[in-house]
Amino acid sequence: MQLFYNPNINNDTSQFSFSKEESKHIVKVLRKSEGDTLQITNGKGWLFTAKIVAANIKHCIAEIVSKTLKPQRKYNLHLAVAPTKINDRYEWFLEKATEIGIDSITPVICEHSERKFIKQERLEKIIQSAMKQSLQCYLPKLNQAISFKEFMKQEFYVQSFIAHCEKSDRKLLKNELLSKQNIAILIGPEGDFSVKEIEMAIQNKFIPVTLGKTRLRTETAAIVACHTVALINE
Repeated sequence: MQLFYNPNINNDTSQFSFSKEESKHIVKVLRKSEGDTLQITNGKGWLFTAKIVAANIKHCIAEIVSKTLKPQRKYNLHLAVAPTKINDRYEWFLEKATEIGIDSITPVICEHSERKFIKQERLEKIIQSAMKQSLQCYLPKLNQAISFKEFMKQEFYVQSFIAHCEKSDRKLLKNELLSKQNIAILIGPEGDFSVKEIEMAIQNKFIPVTLGKTRLRTETAAIVACHTVALINE
């Protein structure tokens, strides 16, 4: 099964056309023709089965023949992760976290962050590709990059954690997680969170946690946290 993504399709759509790029891929690369069926999601939970009615290399048109609303997970996971110094590592994290299961991501700029910006459009495309590859119908939301201080002004879930490396009282994440609960987890940059940031998070009722006995890279820590949540909810 190959899954396509089109955010403009909704429950009332009966016929639609693919972009020039996707039309070329469908007709020339996949060698699809009139009468063939395709699976499409709008990233909002709907899985559509569509039949090609015009296999044009520049303007492929399909009509919806069936649709199914896929159930959502029993929990919502929000990872707030500092951008990594090497951008490829952050892209890898987004790809793998999407495959494992995540609902929203916020790039958080911290005191020790070496990278202060992200390429929003490129990262969104990586998330879309990972969603299609893993055959999921809910597209994770990539929020705009925000400073740690501004992030702390938001409202958070009861299950909110900050993973850091300071030698202080920390609990093991897997022992603190409750299944079927909404969860927010903060992961810091290569230089870790500052002491001030950790204190600010704790004041905002974030629970300080460790992810294990070894020191992990930012992107590895984010994946471990994401996978731990997925295992607790199996």
